[in-house]
Amino acid sequence: MKDKVVIITGGSSGIGKALAAHFGQNGSRILITGRKKEELDAAVAELSNMGIEIIGCQGDVSLKVDNDRMAELAINKFGKIDVLINNAGISMRALFQDVDLEVIKKVMDINFFGAVSATQSCLPHLIKSKGAIVGISSIAGYRGLPGRTGYSSSKFALNGFLEALRTELINTGVHVLTACPGFTASNIRKRSLLKDGSPQGDSPREEGKMMTPEECAMHIYNATVKRKKTLILTSQGKLTVFLNKWVPGLMDRFVYNTMAKEENSPFK
Repeated sequence: MKDKVVIITGGSSGIGKALAAHFGQNGSRILITGRKKEELDAAVAELSNMGIEIIGCQGDVSLKVDNDRMAELAINKFGKIDVLINNAGISMRALFQDVDLEVIKKVMDINFFGAVSATQSCLPHLIKSKGAIVGISSIAGYRGLPGRTGYSSSKFALNGFLEALRTELINTGVHVLTACPGFTASNIRKRSLLKDGSPQGDSPREEGKMMTPEECAMHIYNATVKRKKTLILTSQGKLTVFLNKWVPGLMDRFVYNTMAKEENSPFK
């Protein structure tokens, strides 16, 4: 990945910032995006101080005009695009019967349509470089999570998009990777939207027992270098995908009981 130009959406924190650090420390030139200028500038400064060549692009991944501007900035600054990592994402936590449908729409706009839009903006340049498209999906894209219907739906949709795109691009030399972390310590649960669209604030899970963003980034980096098609992380994640395929009824009850144990669970 030395001298490769890597765009990472949602790169201000969590897995996105860890990816920027890992790719950057391996010689890649980085562009990260983020909606909040202050957080974006702080991340760029931190990563730049690590000796990484990096620029930031403030924007909303759900807006096509912002994605076009992102791709244009990368070309103007670096002259090419080698890797696009669709990392920007948001979650939600509420019973479907209670949730404002605008919450699900917002989750879909960022997690699914945002990745679709960013990919289309960068695709001509990626075809030219025979580069890579990475989608940061989730185990929730293989196994629906109760209380997170909007989030799971967005990740199922993302998985389908990436699989179809990978097949469509089979003769172009463009690599497509679907990366599915399990529970990873990040801000996504703290910013998760409740039924009325307000942020959750505190994580309902024990973040200290989860995979770190840095470990997650290392696995995604290696899978990108090896041009893998799929990456399913954590032993819990791999077991969940396996069991859900063969004993889905049993998994319905198991997953429900697991999610119901969360602090302030909507099932209680």
